[in-house]
Amino acid sequence: MFSQVVKAGNSRLSGVNGGPLYDMGIYCINAARYLFRSEPLEVMGWNFGGDPERLREVPATTTAVMRFPEEHVATFSCSFDVSDRSAYEVIGTKGTVKVDPAYEMASALKGELTVGSRTSKRTFAKRDQFAPELEYFSDCILNDIELEPSGREGLADVRVIRAIVESAENNRPVSLKKTEVNARPTLQQEISKPAINNPPSMVRAEPPAA
Repeated sequence: MFSQVVKAGNSRLSGVNGGPLYDMGIYCINAARYLFRSEPLEVMGWNFGGDPERLREVPATTTAVMRFPEEHVATFSCSFDVSDRSAYEVIGTKGTVKVDPAYEMASALKGELTVGSRTSKRTFAKRDQFAPELEYFSDCILNDIELEPSGREGLADVRVIRAIVESAENNRPVSLKKTEVNARPTLQQEISKPAINNPPSMVRAEPPAA
């Protein structure tokens, strides 16, 4: 689940920006693809309305189910009309893994592993997420290195989003053509930078939530 109440007048509520699925659902889709290390075979999506004045151009909430190979299933909701939530949970045959918060960039991430009656917790310190991206991207340009994740990774996410949009519009499941992703994220790609304690002021922008 990834949600926030976006205030009236914010650019995210413009239809050209795609609504909660493009803005927030992408994180949920990417997390499922990363965790299962595979691509969805079929999706089903639903859109739900909200405040008719504030949410005239985009859905308030999108919920989707994604079917993966090996009988793996992921479901998520993303919303511009629900109280702040940023979490995912993986439920297996022996236990569960829960990360809450999971998608935030301005706070520490907290994980919880439960196997049987035993639970262990771990906190991942807040980091600067954008500096490593810029450093890596610049290094790839300067040294003629093929960027990874590449545009193909972004395309894999977008094709899932478009299938969910189609499903929600037509109220039916949508199958996806088989797609092979040659490389997936690993810890070998990790670049760690300390968190920014005093972020710069926004320029001609404002936070989405009140």
